[in-house]
Amino acid sequence: MNNSRIRNLFIGAVLALAVPATGFAGDTIKVGVAGPHSGDLAPYGIPTKEAAEMVAAEVNAAGGVLGKQIELMALDDQCKPEIATNVATKLVSQGVDVVIGHVCSGATKAALGIYKEANVIAISPSATNPPLTQSGEYPNFYRTIAPDDDQGRLAADFATGKLGAKRIAIIHDKGDYGKGFADFSKQFVEEGGQAEVVMYEGITPGAMDYSAVVQKIRREKADLVIFGGYHPEASKLVGQMKKKRVKADFIGPDGVKGEGFLEIAGKKAEGVYATGPMDVTKFEQNQKARQGYTQKYGKEPGTFFDQGYAAMQAVLKGIEAAGSSDYKALSKALQTNFVDTSVGKIKFDAKGDAEGVGFSVYQVRDGAFVEVK
Repeated sequence: MNNSRIRNLFIGAVLALAVPATGFAGDTIKVGVAGPHSGDLAPYGIPTKEAAEMVAAEVNAAGGVLGKQIELMALDDQCKPEIATNVATKLVSQGVDVVIGHVCSGATKAALGIYKEANVIAISPSATNPPLTQSGEYPNFYRTIAPDDDQGRLAADFATGKLGAKRIAIIHDKGDYGKGFADFSKQFVEEGGQAEVVMYEGITPGAMDYSAVVQKIRREKADLVIFGGYHPEASKLVGQMKKKRVKADFIGPDGVKGEGFLEIAGKKAEGVYATGPMDVTKFEQNQKARQGYTQKYGKEPGTFFDQGYAAMQAVLKGIEAAGSSDYKALSKALQTNFVDTSVGKIKFDAKGDAEGVGFSVYQVRDGAFVEVK
């Protein structure tokens, strides 16, 4: 019997023994929080974990939901699909009612089938790969962020319209998230007809040197680079482009927009563009959440804090409206009721995408990402 067969039998056995999430089996509402809590991508996962902790503490202090306290079960998947499946299996085996996460699209995709089998709803603050909702394969999945096709269209329109790019190089990290963003950007650049995609290439995440790719960008005389992926690779690309004096503009997705990129790229980050969730600081719930965070931690919250906070708010209000965490009842509540959250007043459509959220373009100016009006 091969290893894959053994693993599938193990997961099936765990799911069969797990407490079904069709109500509450214990005295608490168990909320899993899954994402990268260590490693290079921890700056994307820790803010959501902190947001969930803040919401849980506030709700518990007010008496809980339906008379039950919120019990958080935070597990680290390091944004790796193979770890995410283990995390999902463990959460299900421990009787989790709902999950906030996962954070990276690849890890989310790996885990969703396990939650689906157990009738567990997962709400991600950041998994933007469009098929996660649009394929219909995961009716148990919701997200508080817009998908990559919206983000790719914005990047393409900004590159060709606002920046006037004519020769565009598109680079990606070969992952579900990065390649998805790159593919949509390429599609919308080509459909627009205002610029030519002169280069489309994948790179290996974690490589120390991307000079061959940078040299190709120079040879193709690209005046703009669209990158699909996360900040570790973006930082290296930007640094090596500056070192080789390649003057092309650089725009990435929300996987670039964060403190991790600013810290690693340093002064070389200046002028870089990134798409990211629209500025939601005008909303009362957001102001309250951020004020609470700065009082507790003495700093500004990190990437996806707003979306993680909103995911936690939405699912707890959904449970309250449904009267339980029963899969069908909670699904109906999430898709029916508008709720005030840290990203505005939202509800979810039948596919699981949040209505009322979107993206903006930001640029690094004086060491910080500033929204481009």
